[in-house]
Amino acid sequence: MRGLTDGRTPGEARRTTQAASTAVAVFVALGVSLSGCGTGGTGARDEGPAHADAVGGAASSSPEPAAKASPSKAPERVDAVRLVKADPKVSAEVKRELKPCIADEYPVDVSYGKLTGGSAEDVVVNVLTCGDAVGVGSYVYREEDGGYQNVFKAEAPPVYAEIDRGDLVVTKQVYDKGDPVSSPSGENVITYRWASGRFAEEYRTHNDYSNSAGNAPTPAPEPDG
Repeated sequence: MRGLTDGRTPGEARRTTQAASTAVAVFVALGVSLSGCGTGGTGARDEGPAHADAVGGAASSSPEPAAKASPSKAPERVDAVRLVKADPKVSAEVKRELKPCIADEYPVDVSYGKLTGGSAEDVVVNVLTCGDAVGVGSYVYREEDGGYQNVFKAEAPPVYAEIDRGDLVVTKQVYDKGDPVSSPSGENVITYRWASGRFAEEYRTHNDYSNSAGNAPTPAPEPDG
């Protein structure tokens, strides 16, 4: 028997086994006590880089939130009138047209959007006439080195530029001889795309307007019975 071969009596062996069991129980209880202290705070996460994980939010079993795309840098709202008047690429004729219509209200339309792939949104400026709102100049400004640079201009009136899904779309109305300003015969719509540091024409369409729509005489009502 094991108790006889190692020189201990059965009673001594039994007492040794009990002492060992008691020591294991104390060790387990101590471990549970330490673990219980950790659940009230960050526990082992209070030291070293792991602490950043605890501050970061949920437990490791929770799915991490998807990374959000950084929003594009929106520009400060520009003073379009000052921008156009200080632009050496804008013709003197357009600058003369750029004057207040009522009080300090200038006939200028301004749009912001992504056109040139820069870190900030680009600025599209349309200069109109006061009387009939005919576009006399369209310009695109790109933010560079803390300022705005003219990267596109169209000054053959009537003209109007817009941003369409990342492209620059310029509409030029076409007049036949004798057409009044309010009734052009058609329009050319030209789409430009930024490539190799400049706007290149992508495609164009032409639309003819109907001159008969709205001009037909209205028939007189027939007399009753």
